[in-house]
Amino acid sequence: MRPGIAGALPLAMQVNGNVFDTARPMRGGYRDIAPSAAYQARETVRLIDVREPLEYTGELGHIPGAELVPLDTLDAQHGGWDKNAEIVVICRSGARSSRAAETLARAGFHRVMNLAGGMIAYNAAQLPVVRT
Repeated sequence: MRPGIAGALPLAMQVNGNVFDTARPMRGGYRDIAPSAAYQARETVRLIDVREPLEYTGELGHIPGAELVPLDTLDAQHGGWDKNAEIVVICRSGARSSRAAETLARAGFHRVMNLAGGMIAYNAAQLPVVRT
């Protein structure tokens, strides 16, 4: 995509693939990322969906490539993850994922992002989903 076109990647991301630096900083030590940017970066970031299994496969579906890690299991599962990896945390509306993103930031993860508006916003943007 070319700069200046609606939905295009920011120039910094086009040059070096670094989506974290283009995301909006938030008070909790993480950043908010727009649904279109998360989808475009899906092959270079780790997508962590913190919803429950029935939500993950339900009406809103999930982003292709997203890993299901329910919020109540996050603390037990993140121990072996790369703390320098770019991680996008996902939920239904962005509330649970913002709490999860803040939890990861407090645990020493340096490049954590929250999907702004969650899967509701992602679906509203008519981006591809998996519903299985």
